[in-house]
Amino acid sequence: MISKFFEINKYKKKVNFFLFYGENEGQKEDIIKSNFNSYTKENTFKYYEKDIIQNKHPFFDQIYSKSFFENEKLILIYDVTDKILELIEETIDSNISEIKIILLAKKLDKKSKIRNFFEKNKEILIVPFYEDTIQTLITIGKKILNDNKINLSQENLNLIIERSQGDRINLKNELEKIITLSKNKKKLETDDILKLTNLSENYSASELADNCLNKNRKKTLNILNENIPSSEDNILILKTFLYKLKRLRKLRINLDENNNLEKTINSFRPPIFWKDKDLIKQQIKKWKVDDIDKFIVEVNDTERLIKKNPQISNLILNDMILEKSA
Repeated sequence: MISKFFEINKYKKKVNFFLFYGENEGQKEDIIKSNFNSYTKENTFKYYEKDIIQNKHPFFDQIYSKSFFENEKLILIYDVTDKILELIEETIDSNISEIKIILLAKKLDKKSKIRNFFEKNKEILIVPFYEDTIQTLITIGKKILNDNKINLSQENLNLIIERSQGDRINLKNELEKIITLSKNKKKLETDDILKLTNLSENYSASELADNCLNKNRKKTLNILNENIPSSEDNILILKTFLYKLKRLRKLRINLDENNNLEKTINSFRPPIFWKDKDLIKQQIKKWKVDDIDKFIVEVNDTERLIKKNPQISNLILNDMILEKSA
């Protein structure tokens, strides 16, 4: 059956199997911490789907084994797809008790077999996790700042959220830095925020994405030639592209509706930092919504390709970027 994330608490005692799906990894973490905090590190066990499929015996041993000290268990299975459905059906049929199993998946489309299985079965629970809105991130940020008695201007909070790429994990990590700095410095200025916050989006990644979206091929090529990123770095670069593309898409839609570039830029929330306005104006003029949509799909496809072929990740990423910067 389908549930909202804020309803999980009323089901957790009578349901043993959960499927959390969607791109909001930070919210998934928060929900697990808040609703399943009775489970300690000692009785929480983590697996990845690919490892279970390759060898399911350790997984089943963990489920069916019991000890005097350890009856209740929480099992988390990451990167779940339709491939694990048959094994999960087998596990459900075995009528396990005192064990909670949470399956964690990325985006699942409506044709997904495991999604349909969980939605139709009233004994198990499926919960979608959608991307955080700007207002949600502002609320999270304000609560953290208030809890730590830190006075930060709305402009500076907007700047941190802007650089968080819409990711609450990034936001919390950067606010931790702010909290640490505030212990030695009572009044925080914009320069402090700029120096302190780099998040997952480092300067080179941001500059690379901006020049590509601005179709500045020469500058884009120079940045690519100056850096030799790892496979993990390339994933972060793709996430930077994804964040900027989603923002650009919203801006382009707004412009198509009101046909006023200045109004589109100035009314956007969170506010666009003044030093970025001219660059973003150029990008808006060069990209149509359909082209942005295609680029977003290609970024997601490229991420999957890099994860499958990490040894040639630079080649894969560079090909995509150079094609789009032309």
